[in-house]
Amino acid sequence: MERLHRLNRLIGILFGCCFVLIFLFTVSVSLWVWPEKFQSLLVPSPPQELKPLDTLWHAPDTLSIPKGPEGDQIRRGRELIKYTSRFFGPEGSIRQMSNGMNCQNCHLDAGTRTFGNNYGSVASQYPKYRSRSGSIESIEKRINDCFLRSLNGDSLPNGSEEMKAMVAYLKWVGKDVPPKKKANGSGLVKLRWLERAANPERGKQIFESKCIRCHEKDGQGKRGRYSYYEYPPLWGDHSFNTAAGLYRISNLAGYVYANMPNGSTIDKPDLLEEEAWDVAAYIISMSRPVKHFAGDWPSLKDKPVDHPFGPYTDSFPERQHQYGPFATIEKINKSKTK
Repeated sequence: MERLHRLNRLIGILFGCCFVLIFLFTVSVSLWVWPEKFQSLLVPSPPQELKPLDTLWHAPDTLSIPKGPEGDQIRRGRELIKYTSRFFGPEGSIRQMSNGMNCQNCHLDAGTRTFGNNYGSVASQYPKYRSRSGSIESIEKRINDCFLRSLNGDSLPNGSEEMKAMVAYLKWVGKDVPPKKKANGSGLVKLRWLERAANPERGKQIFESKCIRCHEKDGQGKRGRYSYYEYPPLWGDHSFNTAAGLYRISNLAGYVYANMPNGSTIDKPDLLEEEAWDVAAYIISMSRPVKHFAGDWPSLKDKPVDHPFGPYTDSFPERQHQYGPFATIEKINKSKTK
């Protein structure tokens, strides 16, 4: 009888060990085949350079816009930022000079949303030297860069009343930021480099799961009143061109992580950083207007590692400069400057 009990215990132990081994094998295979399913259970980690949330910049309340001619000009500038296509789109009432998107399609909430590609530090930092042009740029030059690149259009005359109004608005938005300082929460959040290349195919799956309710499956967005884009096209003839800042994958991934899907915030992101990289890869893999500026990056050593067009100071291919991995490129480039 005792020997029978021992045999039963041994059989039980063997069955238990087999169950554990089968479980571990199943988990291992699942992690290899469907890594995104398990990654989605993880808690998103904070981005690389995120400072304490209680120090984040917030835009001034629009109720504080002064009365009189100065306030009227600021309010006019805000309207031009929010409803750009109404004034400068294909059927614009002032000029027909852009693709139909609005400035706030890229600069969320009229350029006031924290880490929403906002204007918080424009007034404090401009005029400033920019490596892309290799020159000192004014706020007017910065605005026209958006017209030429993100809006795939033409320049707005610097002396026009519309340009003056937009500059007045940008200065009002950043009025509380000290000169030469960059506010915490202005612009875009910087994410860690992925250890692998960003994957457009994985990004497509995430896009179709999370993004089509606003941008549609064809990526062409949705129009609101006055034919302006409530949700912008992410590729195609009416989207930003290949010279736009958001065509750089690190910029677009940071933008997506902190703001998308709509309603996400930097402290409550919906996507993992890795998912944001993949969605960005999918978006920039799609066709859009091609535009090159011969004067961009006059010093190649200053060109960002994720700028998707050569020439470069290194021998890595354009595809790696577009999708990564970037850490190796950055390490090689830094070693050359020592």
